[in-house]
Amino acid sequence: MENRIDYYEIAGEEMALIMDLEKQLKKTSINRKLRELIKIRVSQINGCAFCIGMHTADARKMKVSEEEIYLLNAWHETNIYSDKEKLAFELTEAVTNITVNSVSEELFNEVRKLYTEEEYTDLILIINQINMRNRLSISMGNKHII
Repeated sequence: MENRIDYYEIAGEEMALIMDLEKQLKKTSINRKLRELIKIRVSQINGCAFCIGMHTADARKMKVSEEEIYLLNAWHETNIYSDKEKLAFELTEAVTNITVNSVSEELFNEVRKLYTEEEYTDLILIINQINMRNRLSISMGNKHII
């Protein structure tokens, strides 16, 4: 990985905390496939090539279909995702673009019809974790290298 600063070296303790949070979020009630699709979608919105590459590769290892990966940026125009997944993607976009979309009461209530309080909280933490990782990666100049 190329980056401007070796921030894992400079901020080792802080990065360890971030990695610990990532490990903890793997234990949430949100299934692995949806977690990975959320990470890809957030990374698409933020334009983080490094994270798109990493999470797309991870999704493929988990046997997520190519169709599900390729159509993710047009999720609302396809029927390959469940209503529950689509609602998670809508929440993902609202949180990622929070200054534009916000998380309206209407969206919150729709999500809560299909997700428990714990699941809603888990979704919010997963979305925010990958947003933070995208911002770190972009700010530090990480490049996706093939």
